[in-house]
Amino acid sequence: MSSHHIIKDDQEPALIIANGAACNQELLGQLLEWSPLVIVLDSAISRVMELGIKIDVLLGDFDRNFDVDYYKEMQYPLEIVHTPDQNKTDLEKAFDYLVERNFPAVNVVWATGKRADHTITNITSIVKFREKLKIVLFDDHSKIFHLPKKYEKWYPENTVISLIPIGVVHGIHSQNLFYPLQNDSLQIGYRTGSSNHVAEDGMVTIEHQEGDLILMECWD
Repeated sequence: MSSHHIIKDDQEPALIIANGAACNQELLGQLLEWSPLVIVLDSAISRVMELGIKIDVLLGDFDRNFDVDYYKEMQYPLEIVHTPDQNKTDLEKAFDYLVERNFPAVNVVWATGKRADHTITNITSIVKFREKLKIVLFDDHSKIFHLPKKYEKWYPENTVISLIPIGVVHGIHSQNLFYPLQNDSLQIGYRTGSSNHVAEDGMVTIEHQEGDLILMECWD
């Protein structure tokens, strides 16, 4: 794993490394290569350092006798961002930091797997930032992001697409999905659009009128 990333400009997505299950090194390397800013949440720093990754920002509440000076010396120059607010998760605080720095987009890894409560919270928290930051979560089996009211993208046949509502979503229409949606509603815990797939090579269109809808591109 390279210890340096290629510096682009602030139009490239930043990268946040959380503390869930690790993704494969090829995926991590690809995301690092194009990230102008790498943020690590404090609980993951020892794991990240074992991979020889050069980071830019270490962010968290630094509880449990966390030795900030040690990591600052080992990763110099390193910005330390102390965020003691217990009403937000460290990932949400990292999103706030990027919004304050006017970053338009961020990729996130190590945000799923391990503890289920952290996974659910990390995925659902992206909707709060939908107007401020383009957020994409990656792991070895999925790409997860919030959908605008109208979404269009070319996909190959049989690509697995799951539509997960956060709360209730109304007025959903789709084109080129095997299980079409026509003015349908989805509600978390009652009806979701999990494990749908692309009917044939071509454009997929998904529209919804009201609510927050998350798309997961999935693979085994």
